[in-house]
Amino acid sequence: MKTQKRNKAKIGLPPGSLIFNGIERKHDISIEHIAYSPDEYFEESIDSIGKIDLASDSGKIHWINLNGVHDTNMIKNIGEKFNIHKLVLEDVLNTHQRPKVDFYDEHIFAVIKMLVYNKEDKSVDSEQVSIVAGSNYLISFQEKSGDVFDPLRKRLQSASGKIRTLGSDYLLYAILDIIIDNYFILLESLGEEVEKYETDLIDNANKDILNRIYYLKRENLLLRNAVWPVRELVLQFEKTDSPLIKKKNIIYFRDLYDHTIQVIDNVEIYRDLLSGLIELYYTNTGNKTNEVMKVLTIISTIFIPLTFIAGIYGMNFKYMPELEWHYAYFGVWGIMITLFVLMIWYFRRKKWF
Repeated sequence: MKTQKRNKAKIGLPPGSLIFNGIERKHDISIEHIAYSPDEYFEESIDSIGKIDLASDSGKIHWINLNGVHDTNMIKNIGEKFNIHKLVLEDVLNTHQRPKVDFYDEHIFAVIKMLVYNKEDKSVDSEQVSIVAGSNYLISFQEKSGDVFDPLRKRLQSASGKIRTLGSDYLLYAILDIIIDNYFILLESLGEEVEKYETDLIDNANKDILNRIYYLKRENLLLRNAVWPVRELVLQFEKTDSPLIKKKNIIYFRDLYDHTIQVIDNVEIYRDLLSGLIELYYTNTGNKTNEVMKVLTIISTIFIPLTFIAGIYGMNFKYMPELEWHYAYFGVWGIMITLFVLMIWYFRRKKWF
């Protein structure tokens, strides 16, 4: 409801109006600054963006990571310092953006969803990551602290691979790559749950399992909505002629596109599997109902002629010949038992039970 109120607050305002539109946060925004070159590496935590001087460290690549975007004044100050377009800042403050990429003269703006599997309550935590990449800097905006970038930080610190010899465009690729690779980890966890509930469903179908399958289907839908636009996002990097993307680094974005396609394929597979599990549940439930109805029908069919005989001889007519017969009671029982045995034999022969 608070998000809807913020949306209403933006109605009628000019483009680029800075209003935070997301989950309310009470923690202070923390800023992590990493500067590196092929021979140097520097890392610090700062409380003000004004402490970063790109001019004095022009030979380095600067990665500025913000944990929180709810302080509109700080976002405004960052935009003024790095000459970021106001429309970009507006999108940064709107944490319900569809994954996309926009190319400007001085920077590139990309939005992607970072999804993390929560093992405690078996849910998917979704967080928007906005990225502004310039010629020698990259600013990443996260909604809260905690991310999947630790392996990337270690690579930068240890100078593993070529990451410190390439530019900010490669750092942009590395961030997108680690977020997309984490989708595979999420899919593995989702796949394990799907297999588990598939087995449970066959052995013992109940509403608790059905509710969990519906929950997994919603989580898969969340993943699907986050991943499908990434395909178009990555494809734009292959087509762009922006000078901020070096031609020698485009091949890495092509590899990223392949990873995205694999994720999408797996998402669609699990979507079909979950739909199939729901159908399997209702099929099993219907089969059990049919089995019960079958047994009840057989029992009813067996007792129909017996009830008919009992009904006839339960009538209070004075002149009924059989009532005067000495062995009438045993004769009726004999007929009823014979009918019962014959019908059981017939049903078994027909393999009705």
